[in-house]
Amino acid sequence: MLMNFSLAAALLYVICPFIPASRHLLGLGLTALAWCLHGLALALSVHEPGALRIGFAVMWSSAIWISVLVYLVENRNFSLDGLRILVLPQAAITAVMPLFFPGSIIALAYKPAMFPWHIGIALLAYGTLTVAAFHALVMYVQDFHLHRRRGAQRGAQTQSWLEKALDRLPALLKMEHILFLLVSLGFVFLSLTVLSGVIFSEQFLGVAFKWDHKTILSLLSWLLFAILLIGRHWRGWRGKSVLRMTLFGFLSLLLAYVGSRFVLEVLLHRSVL
Repeated sequence: MLMNFSLAAALLYVICPFIPASRHLLGLGLTALAWCLHGLALALSVHEPGALRIGFAVMWSSAIWISVLVYLVENRNFSLDGLRILVLPQAAITAVMPLFFPGSIIALAYKPAMFPWHIGIALLAYGTLTVAAFHALVMYVQDFHLHRRRGAQRGAQTQSWLEKALDRLPALLKMEHILFLLVSLGFVFLSLTVLSGVIFSEQFLGVAFKWDHKTILSLLSWLLFAILLIGRHWRGWRGKSVLRMTLFGFLSLLLAYVGSRFVLEVLLHRSVL
């Protein structure tokens, strides 16, 4: 069942970018169906009787799953057709990744009741901030494309598929607005992750913080996003400095979770908790 859901979702994700913009509702409908199948596949990937299965592939797939949800929700208000071409091919790949890299089984026996909630909130935090980082990268490319187009005045007939996708995106100010919505939501989830992690650590290990690389990098990421939101609110930060800080914050989170799990699971073939 897991393989069927994963392959069906990947197939639909591959098809959707080729649907013409004039068939807008058809494209959204098939994308929504692919998103539902992707979600079911993720649920089957994570759930085990009396246990959870977590790995870098599941975490990355969850992040892209949330990015597809953002595309579907925000596309109701204004056209994000360019994101369809950029996001859905990634979703097709990540939908099947847990089949090849299933991750490690974490038994729930003798663990506090808070533990599954901590894992769920952590996945939401990582997924939302991954979308924010991807959004920041798109804004970098979009800004570069706009400056180059003004200088070169290239005709539409010479545009690549990437340039056509970028031309379909909203204005940079609207993109920046979406970026801060994503960062704000991700920061809330990340704060809840840190808080629930402290409670779980107190209950299970007897200490508030286990000072390993994951804890240090997670707190660094939390601090960077906190500074970014404070700077935005009190000093009106915007532009490339905002994009750089978003990417640095995400990089810390990436190294804390997906990076360490990739090294342990794929390169060293070790299980992780």
